[in-house]
Amino acid sequence: MTVENVLKALGTVQEPDLGKDLVTLNMVKDIVINETEISFTIILTTPACPLKDLIKNNCIQAVQKEIGKTVPVKIHFISEMNSNRTDPGTVLPNVKNIIAVVSGKGGVGKSTIATNFALALAADGAKVGLMDADIYGPSLPIMFGLRGERPMMQTVNGKGMILPMEKFGIRLMSIGLLVDEKNAVVWRGPMASSAIKQFVSEVLWDALDYLVIDMPPGTGDIHLTLMQAVPVTGVIVVTTPQDVALADAKKAIAMFAQAQLKAPIIGLVENMSYFVSEEAPAHKYYIFGKDGGKRLAEEYDIPFLGQIPLIQGIREGGDEGRPVMTGEENTAKKAFQEFAGHAARSIAMINAHIATEKRAEVVVA
Repeated sequence: MTVENVLKALGTVQEPDLGKDLVTLNMVKDIVINETEISFTIILTTPACPLKDLIKNNCIQAVQKEIGKTVPVKIHFISEMNSNRTDPGTVLPNVKNIIAVVSGKGGVGKSTIATNFALALAADGAKVGLMDADIYGPSLPIMFGLRGERPMMQTVNGKGMILPMEKFGIRLMSIGLLVDEKNAVVWRGPMASSAIKQFVSEVLWDALDYLVIDMPPGTGDIHLTLMQAVPVTGVIVVTTPQDVALADAKKAIAMFAQAQLKAPIIGLVENMSYFVSEEAPAHKYYIFGKDGGKRLAEEYDIPFLGQIPLIQGIREGGDEGRPVMTGEENTAKKAFQEFAGHAARSIAMINAHIATEKRAEVVVA
């Protein structure tokens, strides 16, 4: 048993998404061999990697095939978040990945998706922030049970900075934390855009693996402002299965293909895909149609990230300030976990410059 033999074995194990072996990708470190076992560390590209068990099993099989089936193999996992930000510059320099969650129309559950997506990433060990950029209809204070609360201020290098609030392990910022919820935000486009710029430059986000931005529905000034001011890693498009929502989702996809807004599409997630009751989760009722989002993703060759069911507990959790991802294991929580895992894979592949077509083949629900 030698280090060279272990490396030779691991050189046959491919990282499923990146298409190269673990040794070539420098994902193996700290190989230790003693009389009782072989141990080493695998460096993952994201703590939210859903393929950890697959990689672990493949490594054990490869090492035991090379050295002997009776040799115990112990694998440690750590994560070093990859990023496509080679020069962070001055805009959110400590944030590795900035994810915009968008929809072509309102009412498709975009804020619910953004909230539980952020919480699912954090549950896997990532450092996550959530920015509510829906200036005219902020939902975050309600969904996190923060009604009436206000963020603190801190002076940094002589400049006043807003401290994001923290709850359920993630950092949060919303216009709803700065204004009375009974008052309508009646602002022209430039004022709303200015507020978004402040959320970027005057909030002390600190070091994050992911900053998830809940965008307003449709296409408009805020989208232009944010996409031109912030180096967005990619975009998640939210839709529901019916044709009306799909037509608007197509516009959202087309918007981010334009030169002035060009950003990679991480994938598409279909919300309210089917109704199930917790008492009989095996029975699915396709109230809004079936597989519309999946067909749309196939049409545009973008990754399909998953289907989120229509469940009473999701609505109740959002209304009561305890999102479903913070509760007990159930059908809804599992769906969000699977969606977040697929999204994390797609983000890692974007950062590794894997072509959209290849990501669409690999990242499936």
